[in-house]
Amino acid sequence: MSQFFSIHPENPQARLIKQAADIVRRGGIIIYPTDSCYAFGCSLDNKEALDRIRRIRQLDDKHHFTLACRDLSQLGNYARVDNATYRLLKATTPGNYTFILLATKEVPRRVSHPKKLTIGLRVPDHPVALALLEELGEPLLSSSLLLPDEEYPLTDAWEIRDRLEHDVDLVIEGGYCGTDPTTVVDLSGEEAVLLREGKGSLAPFGL
Repeated sequence: MSQFFSIHPENPQARLIKQAADIVRRGGIIIYPTDSCYAFGCSLDNKEALDRIRRIRQLDDKHHFTLACRDLSQLGNYARVDNATYRLLKATTPGNYTFILLATKEVPRRVSHPKKLTIGLRVPDHPVALALLEELGEPLLSSSLLLPDEEYPLTDAWEIRDRLEHDVDLVIEGGYCGTDPTTVVDLSGEEAVLLREGKGSLAPFGL
């Protein structure tokens, strides 16, 4: 049965953040708040946890998972970014965006696109998520909390616990996150390509 932490959405309790990070380090799956909606999270190197999330969401191996990073410098360790792209990322992070970028060798092949070798990356603009990422010192492999046959992500942490308490190791309640997903922009080619319009504005990309 999963644990349940209520963490203040503006002033996260350091003790609970540390405990949540320890659960991730021990191989657990967590559900945590972001600036778009609640998300699954696990360690980048944990294949078993990744497979568990795939089973919960009924995803195939072509689904793009996202690396949630604490800042732009950490993101740069996992994606190949030229100067123009870097300036664009700097202007839009942290924020409600997921960027598709060419993965570096730091990204395990099992989580990058099998043919394009791309990876989704984002820097969430949420105090709980950022505190957790800072404590971990590494990205969280993440996926939106959208369950099979559901049109929208779950938003109530208590309902999330009731439905997933036997499938995940920790649910973090961090306030209402909404149901709008991130805007997904592919920056792996010469021009920005909109893959999904979500919460983030399209203006910075001229789309």
